[in-house]
Amino acid sequence: MDEAALREKVGQLLSEVQRVPPEGGQVKRAHGRTSSSAASAMKREMATLEDNLDHVRLAVKYLVFDLEATKRENRLLRGLLGQS
Repeated sequence: MDEAALREKVGQLLSEVQRVPPEGGQVKRAHGRTSSSAASAMKREMATLEDNLDHVRLAVKYLVFDLEATKRENRLLRGLLGQS
């Protein structure tokens, strides 16, 4: 999967997450959580999610780099075998 496809999938996931209605009136807050503490917890979770996405992006870039290097090595080795 290339970076553009990954970005598209992440964008789709984010748009789906934004479409989920907030739990506000549907579920009472357990253990007396206030809306400000819930908001700060949500911000922490979003920051963690963004960090994890950054890590995934970096890992994908490394894998693509490694794949390209392997392809170059294979072409070189095939060329060496053809010269023998």
